[in-house]
Amino acid sequence: MAKGKGAGGLFRLILIIIAILAIGAGTLKPLANAMKLGLDLQGGVHVLLEAQNTPEHTVTPEDMIALEGVMRERVDQLGISEPIIQREGNDRLIIELAGYDNPEEAVQIIGKTALLEFRTSDGELVLSGKDLQDAKAVIDQRSNKPQIALKFNADGTKKFADKTSELVSSYPKNDPRRHIAIYLDEQLLTNPHVNEAIPNGEAVISGGFASYEEAANLAALLRGGALPVPVEIIERRTVGPTLGADSLEKSKDAIIVGLALIVLYMLFIYRLPGLVATFSLVIYSVIVLLVLWSLKAVLTLPGIAGLLLSAGMAVDANILIYERIKEELRSGKTLRAAIEAGFRRAFLTFFDSNTTTVLAAAVLYFLGSGNIRGFAVTLTIGIAASMFTAITLTRFLLRQVTGIPALQKLWLYGVKEDQIDAAATRGGI
Repeated sequence: MAKGKGAGGLFRLILIIIAILAIGAGTLKPLANAMKLGLDLQGGVHVLLEAQNTPEHTVTPEDMIALEGVMRERVDQLGISEPIIQREGNDRLIIELAGYDNPEEAVQIIGKTALLEFRTSDGELVLSGKDLQDAKAVIDQRSNKPQIALKFNADGTKKFADKTSELVSSYPKNDPRRHIAIYLDEQLLTNPHVNEAIPNGEAVISGGFASYEEAANLAALLRGGALPVPVEIIERRTVGPTLGADSLEKSKDAIIVGLALIVLYMLFIYRLPGLVATFSLVIYSVIVLLVLWSLKAVLTLPGIAGLLLSAGMAVDANILIYERIKEELRSGKTLRAAIEAGFRRAFLTFFDSNTTTVLAAAVLYFLGSGNIRGFAVTLTIGIAASMFTAITLTRFLLRQVTGIPALQKLWLYGVKEDQIDAAATRGGI
């Protein structure tokens, strides 16, 4: 019966190991490839904006919220997926556009104020960008030149209809006062003549655009809206795709070498439990990548550093447990009893150490910005995953291992027979 039970336990253990290896082989690479890479890993542009106070207005938190919203609209118009746009301090905004291959264009679009105004010949403001519903670049069928077609919202349509009707009825056909000039950032784009009332809320900017792309970029700015406050670009950093690819390759090499050294160390020092820790590390990696992928996290170099640090802490948790198990075995306890006591004694130790690390990561997250916050997030996720795998998976696997008579030799757990307290009396496995 014991032989049959041992054979059954071995068969079950083999199935568990195959399942773990299959999960690792089937998910680790796809998850890693699905991760969004940050600026430092694939190139792109980093811009730091600072909102400027004026004699008439001091920047407020509401202004920064509005500024972030406008910038997000503008970046969306560029067609960039998952940009990083976040506030730093009270008056700064960080924008990172990873993978964008035209940083000069991005900086121009990001930094432009885009204050759109329609004014009469005597300077009266008729409409502004807030009255705009849509703007898109089109090709004029008659001149074959690019222009921008504007469509106003309900309020803007009424204002435009009222003012054009007023101009048509008040001045002769060729009177220069029947013009409505269109300004962008106080620069005149075009000054069309109003031939008739315009009740449909539509207008055209035909300001001599050099190309269709120029008109399309301006339309994107107008759709995104004008900036609520003046801004100044105080830092601009461009990372080339080649440099990003080099950083990515070096990061991969660091991960492979680091994990290989960890596995070799665990196998050499802890033998069979070290092998169990290796399988737990596979599931740990799957959990971490799965959580990061589900959160749509952007992986950066500091983030990879956080992952490596948390991987080391995952192994550290296993080391604490295994050292406690060895102490229990040397005191004369049976293998199964030593494993249970080892987990029980080690739990509070690594729980306390991981809790203090999570608290430090929380401070980095709430007080830091950019890549520092990314480091804090990956470190916290890694710690949570390491605690889960150490408490549940490692314990489960060790219980399966100790159910197999052939794997109950104490030397497989790093303990020699002459190290056991001979005075202690304990039962069997």
